[in-house]
Amino acid sequence: MVFLSFVNCMRVKGPDKFWKRRQILKLAAHFYGRKRNCYSIAIRSVQKALQHAAYGRKVKKLERINLWKERITAACEELNIPYPLLMENLARCDIALSKKTLADLAIWEPRTFKCLTQIAAAKNQSYPPTVKAALQPPPEGVITRGML
Repeated sequence: MVFLSFVNCMRVKGPDKFWKRRQILKLAAHFYGRKRNCYSIAIRSVQKALQHAAYGRKVKKLERINLWKERITAACEELNIPYPLLMENLARCDIALSKKTLADLAIWEPRTFKCLTQIAAAKNQSYPPTVKAALQPPPEGVITRGML
């Protein structure tokens, strides 16, 4: 259909209204009562449900991260190494494992996780504890890269 003026174009309601209503009612198909059948009530319910769904996606991610952190912390406590120390020393060793991977290792492969904690503990012992200690010259008889 060709419209010669914009006014006539705006007055035509066409099939778009049907499809828009149908989409909302499809989204409301699992609701109870009039929220399911009555369009004016369904539109509010669907909008609120979509808001809750968007919020839930964010919360779900945060809850998973917290769960992984708790699992790693529990495994670290069994092996007598604090969680922050483990993460810091794994980063110093250039071992880039995500929290999810570490949590899976802690649950399903405890020996591998124990080896990782031993690596982190060894790195912690070799690393200077403070900045002041790092600036002091090395002891007699020790050759460092800076001396070469």
